[in-house]
Amino acid sequence: MDKFEKNRAVVRVIREKAFFEPIFFPTFDTNFFTIENSLVAMKKITLFLLSMIALIIVGSCKSKDPAILKVFVRSSSNQLMSGAKVVVIGDQQSNPATLPFVDTTYTNSSGFSSVDMDQYFNTSGPDNTTGYFDIIVKHNNKTATGYSRCRIHTTAVETIYLPN
Repeated sequence: MDKFEKNRAVVRVIREKAFFEPIFFPTFDTNFFTIENSLVAMKKITLFLLSMIALIIVGSCKSKDPAILKVFVRSSSNQLMSGAKVVVIGDQQSNPATLPFVDTTYTNSSGFSSVDMDQYFNTSGPDNTTGYFDIIVKHNNKTATGYSRCRIHTTAVETIYLPN
């Protein structure tokens, strides 16, 4: 008997056993189909559907990070300067033009200033997602300038070096 005949014989035996085995039909308990069980099943289905809707709603929410312009002010010897005055001005000559905007802050003890740019993007409308800004830094009798591009929901970082 070769390998193929053995396989055919095994298949024949399996088919014969499956053919002669009795088929059992499940019996249902008549107490299963009560109003209380139907209400419990309905509550479970409703709870499942509400939880799926809640997951879809929470998953579809976009996180909106704030738009921030961080300005580091350094001396000519590369030291961070605290207490420097930082003025941010919207560049109306840029392409595309930036709307009028002016904000003044001071650097903290770590030598940087954070300017909240959301106040600009909230007033500029939903189509304006980029702004160009001139930065003027004053500390004691020294003045330096810089330029920055800010985008909505991102943090822009600029470093301004004061002259000797």
